[in-house]
Amino acid sequence: MLKNFRALILGAPGSGKGTISSRIVRKFEMKHISSGDILRHHIMNKTPLGLDAKKYMDKGQLVPDEVMVGVVLSEISKCANSSWLLDGFPRTRKQAEVLFKEAPVDAAMNLVVPFEIIIDRIQKRWVHLPSGRVYNIDFNAPKVPGLDDVTGEKLVQRDDDKPESVQKRLEVYSKTLGPVLDFYKEAGILEEFSGRTSDEIWPSVYKYLTNYMTPITQDIKV
Repeated sequence: MLKNFRALILGAPGSGKGTISSRIVRKFEMKHISSGDILRHHIMNKTPLGLDAKKYMDKGQLVPDEVMVGVVLSEISKCANSSWLLDGFPRTRKQAEVLFKEAPVDAAMNLVVPFEIIIDRIQKRWVHLPSGRVYNIDFNAPKVPGLDDVTGEKLVQRDDDKPESVQKRLEVYSKTLGPVLDFYKEAGILEEFSGRTSDEIWPSVYKYLTNYMTPITQDIKV
């Protein structure tokens, strides 16, 4: 078993990275670093980084390398003596190369989900922006339609979750994903997990990680 295990999770927007990541950090002692959460924090607080990033996200484009790299490495530096799981980064080969040089990872896990499933899933997703809580009208609907369960505040559909933006994001992601996967395949640390839902994918992810870390509990269920 490795003393500190550093991993990243890859997958198209809507592939279930957030769900699988939350299960991983609940079952194993890992700190979760989400590039999406970091960006949303900046956007909500209207920081210069947030305003800059929002221009790209609203158009369904990826945030430029130079913006993302500094933010992510800053977060990783806070977890120097811990195992960690990086979610949503890198998205380009250049980002992958810089990350591997500055903060080497032990494993790159890629979630493979059909795009038609992703589009259907994301267009039914609504969020409570202040907290980041996510709902889906098919399998995780709010108790009161359109309202957050905890605060009762209105839910919104993010501009980049609307079908036309999702389709564009998936097209952009497909073009950039290949070189990223090639990089980690060449490094010998790429592991791929296929399925239509997170529940299908999770058992394989869990089994893989037990080769490197001891679960907090031996029950695979979360």
